[in-house]
Amino acid sequence: MERTEETNPQVKQAKPRGRPRSFDRATALEKAILAFWEHGYEATSVSDLTRVMGIGAPSLYAAFGDKRALFEEVVLEYGRRYGSFGDRALAEEPTARAAVERMLREAAVEYTAPGRPHGCLVIHAATNCTSAEVEESLRDRRNANIAAFESRIRADIAAGELPADTDAAALARHAGAMIQGMSQQARDGASREELEALAEIAMAIWPRT
Repeated sequence: MERTEETNPQVKQAKPRGRPRSFDRATALEKAILAFWEHGYEATSVSDLTRVMGIGAPSLYAAFGDKRALFEEVVLEYGRRYGSFGDRALAEEPTARAAVERMLREAAVEYTAPGRPHGCLVIHAATNCTSAEVEESLRDRRNANIAAFESRIRADIAAGELPADTDAAALARHAGAMIQGMSQQARDGASREELEALAEIAMAIWPRT
């Protein structure tokens, strides 16, 4: 007797693996970016996230993991979408001076862009944060930026673009302090033009050969 497909135990019907996702992940992630950017890590609750992302808690956990895992993805995506101007300046400009000047001028534009929170997520998201891991992660990112500035400055000293007695570490920290200060000023309502004026003053202290 021949076995039909229905009686053959080796023939199995494919079963759906859970319910299909009913939301656009990229759109939900963008909304999470804006929420953390506006309110910081600590002040943004899971219920806040589900409300702005338009999804339930089970969907959030299934798609992104817990709040901290979502925040880590948010920081990475923020860097790609909004925070890459500094890396581009360092990679594309021929000198540290040109790179930092471009970075500060572009920060004045980016930090005051309409239609989204002002300032920098990486600088402000750890405000009043009780998670040591989140705070350390963001601090490491900020310190990595300062280290990148210092590396470019030291390269320019070696190439003769800056005086040999230039304090590379101090000049790099000055650039970092300006970026962080401009971010806070933008949060406090400073305009693009006001931040551009700060950038011009900041570059005036750079040593010349």
